[in-house]
Amino acid sequence: MKTTHYITKKIGFAVALIVLCSANFSNKRIQVLTETIHANKTEVLPTKQNNAFKVGEILTYRMHYGLLNAGAAVLEVKPDILEVNGRKVFHIVGTGYTTGTTDVFFKVRDRYETYMDKDALLPWLFVRRVEEGGCKFSQDYVFNHYTKKVDIGKDQKYDVPVGVQDMVSAFYSARSLDLSNAKEGDVFSLTCFLDKEVWPLKIRFIGREVITTDIGKFKCLKFRPIVQKGRVFKKEEDLNVWISDDKNHIPMRVKADVLVGSIKMDITSVRNLANPMSKVD
Repeated sequence: MKTTHYITKKIGFAVALIVLCSANFSNKRIQVLTETIHANKTEVLPTKQNNAFKVGEILTYRMHYGLLNAGAAVLEVKPDILEVNGRKVFHIVGTGYTTGTTDVFFKVRDRYETYMDKDALLPWLFVRRVEEGGCKFSQDYVFNHYTKKVDIGKDQKYDVPVGVQDMVSAFYSARSLDLSNAKEGDVFSLTCFLDKEVWPLKIRFIGREVITTDIGKFKCLKFRPIVQKGRVFKKEEDLNVWISDDKNHIPMRVKADVLVGSIKMDITSVRNLANPMSKVD
């Protein structure tokens, strides 16, 4: 009994320590947001309509490398809206990890977070924690859309254009684009800041297709991101994305033919969507 009580006490202490550390980390993020989202009467952020997603949405995916089931990914819009200095903020988290044999030879545990303004659909804070095959690194980017700068720490600040996104917020901002009148060949653009650089992201609309997934058959819009040839992809056609042809604009499938093989990501489940899906009976 004494041994059981001792172990229980130790476990309880460990859990409490984890909870306290997590709370302290969250408080630091809130402090950063509070300092950034200041009361600035001379600058007004734009308002963008969003009918594509809502709090509580969860999307899960299966990752393939060739014929190998290699991993999984989860995208979640946390259920609570943060209110900071009069601005409402989404907290969105994306995680990716390897499974099975792949996890033994090349372990991946990635976590990406964005704190995204609910009304402007712009990021205030981007958090990146990467662990891939023994390589680990962290990034914390603070976006100030009033001064048009990104602070990446260690007294390093970069000028950025109006409407700049991080790599997670760009995905959610793109889902709010009006694609109702899209024609084959149309190009849609976003600007993203990543790894100390401003990246122009462009995707070309290819057409409409019906695809079969683990959760059924769906009408989709097919896009082809305009990529840099030669570094990872042999040609532009090597990367394709299918999104649901409905108001959710959910990525249903991503397929990439890279220099060393083929990578595929397929939807496996959806929860708490903002709109009905384009399912084919």
